Amino acid sequence: MSGDAAQLQRIVRLVTDTIGPTVLGIYLHGSAVHGGLKPASDLDLLVVTGRRLDDAERRALVHGLLPISGPDAGGRHVELTVVAQSEVRPWRYPPTLDFLYGDWLREEFQAGRLPQPTPTPDLALVVTLTLAGDRTLAGPPPADLLDPVPPADVLRATRAGVPDLLVDLPGDTRNVVLSLARVWTTLATGEIRSKDAAADWALTRLPPEHRPVLAYARELYLTRTYREETWTDDLRARVDPCVEAMLAEIDKLPAG
Repeated sequence: MSGDAAQLQRIVRLVTDTIGPTVLGIYLHGSAVHGGLKPASDLDLLVVTGRRLDDAERRALVHGLLPISGPDAGGRHVELTVVAQSEVRPWRYPPTLDFLYGDWLREEFQAGRLPQPTPTPDLALVVTLTLAGDRTLAGPPPADLLDPVPPADVLRATRAGVPDLLVDLPGDTRNVVLSLARVWTTLATGEIRSKDAAADWALTRLPPEHRPVLAYARELYLTRTYREETWTDDLRARVDPCVEAMLAEIDKLPAG
């Protein structure tokens, strides 16, 4: 069994042991399904439940995920999303996410914070990608539990994520640059592409002076872990102008 498969098995076992019969389905989405895992790719899972979790279950999931998520644990970073089926079927926007684990929140979790339900536009993209990927880890096919997301809501959710991306630009440059390329691509074409495919699309449309930043972010995504990531002073100085150029293109496009 590969390391990724073993890590997924541990996550699925943790979820089923913690939540029990309220788990309706567990699904893989993200890079593992769309474009293939890259050196720094997360393992992205969506869990659909029959009810919202209680705090004891939230605490048990956090405490179980902390030691098995990330390179220090010998695996990939894990992003685990939990949604109660009643929040997304019938579909409405914005949907309410019940629980989210991600290693960027690790310090908050270690300090005792528990993920709580919150309206989350990005869940429209997660549901769309989960349905498209159709990769079941437990339960029935995702189409048995999830309604399709209207294309207009996919576009609304895509644009809604931009402000949070910009906040993360200094510390997560490669992902923000690539994610903005994906926002631009999605709004322009209606298709959610992998980060490298979105970069390929955007590179042909960016002015030449901004292409080196996006091309380098794409190269990092394809070939380097986060610990191997470095930026030259010259490229770093070009990041903001590249981002501004993509934002200008995004602003020209309809949100839905």
